[in-house]
Amino acid sequence: MSRANVLRHAATSSRVLLGLTFLVFGLNGFLNFLPKPTNMPEGAAAFAGALVKTGYMFPLLKGVEVASGALLLSNRFVPLALALLAPIVVNIVAFHAFLEPSGMPIAGLVLMLEIFLAWSYRDLFRPMLSARTSITPLAPSEAHMGHAAGAHT
Repeated sequence: MSRANVLRHAATSSRVLLGLTFLVFGLNGFLNFLPKPTNMPEGAAAFAGALVKTGYMFPLLKGVEVASGALLLSNRFVPLALALLAPIVVNIVAFHAFLEPSGMPIAGLVLMLEIFLAWSYRDLFRPMLSARTSITPLAPSEAHMGHAAGAHT
């Protein structure tokens, strides 16, 4: 098997594994089918409780996890899914590094998968990481369509 094939299969396996992880744990946030952790350190419990008490943050977080996991599994909008998950992954790692160290091995695996996939799709992120950008003017037909659409609102 060639190096390119190995990397392609590694990227696919990583995408599916990360997608399943976020789909399952995201759905668990709504359906509670996995057992709740016991003996959580005080700081970790307080943090998780604060997310729930906001009334919006926990559902938003879990909704993004479900949507991003589904996108990764379906191989659709993968760079968007990775960009949406990046701050969540950083927070998972920080949570386990500072509040619940027993989960650090899993958090490290999730971080490695995210980084590997971001690297695998790096050419698609390149435009987003440009220091200087310029706006592409609309073609005359697009400008007219945009103007007509705006006139009806």
